[in-house]
Amino acid sequence: MSDFSIKPVLTGELVVLRPFADPDVAVFLEALTDPEIARLTGSPPGEGPGEEQTREWYGSRNAQDDRLDLAVVDRDSGACVGEVVLNEWDPRNASCNFRTLLVAAGRDRGLGTEAVRLIVGYGFEELGLHRISLEVYSHNPRARRAYEKVGFVAEGVLRQVLRDGDGWADSTVMSILAPEWAAHQGNPG
Repeated sequence: MSDFSIKPVLTGELVVLRPFADPDVAVFLEALTDPEIARLTGSPPGEGPGEEQTREWYGSRNAQDDRLDLAVVDRDSGACVGEVVLNEWDPRNASCNFRTLLVAAGRDRGLGTEAVRLIVGYGFEELGLHRISLEVYSHNPRARRAYEKVGFVAEGVLRQVLRDGDGWADSTVMSILAPEWAAHQGNPG
């Protein structure tokens, strides 16, 4: 099994996943102030890190050897529209967590689904992972649909884990396993 020190460029029909570049920081600074992104990710609105901390964070991602953070670039426009991340790597159990973030310009066009498919495929086929897991909030059905299209399976629900306005949101734990990926290559049909 490989570590995460190699930062690949993964090319699909709609997106390119690549290591971060300095201009990408502006996209993530915008994302930190977007109320919809804050709600979908469970982040307190307007309470993200400042510009300097954000620049330091994204500037250090390409040097990490225990996680894989890649920018999602829309092939049509050439613009960075988000990120995909394999993190919380457990080498002994060949598993990791997955998360993604897309700004408004990257939504509702299939970019997210393709980005998930590309990085999950890389995780199984190149990194030798056995299990990739995630959590998705009940108020984010768009993300859940993208995960299901790639083959993630719901494992259980963590009830009322996040304050959502005056109510509560559940979180669904989902995963995909290497034998499942091998059977359908991210197209479970």
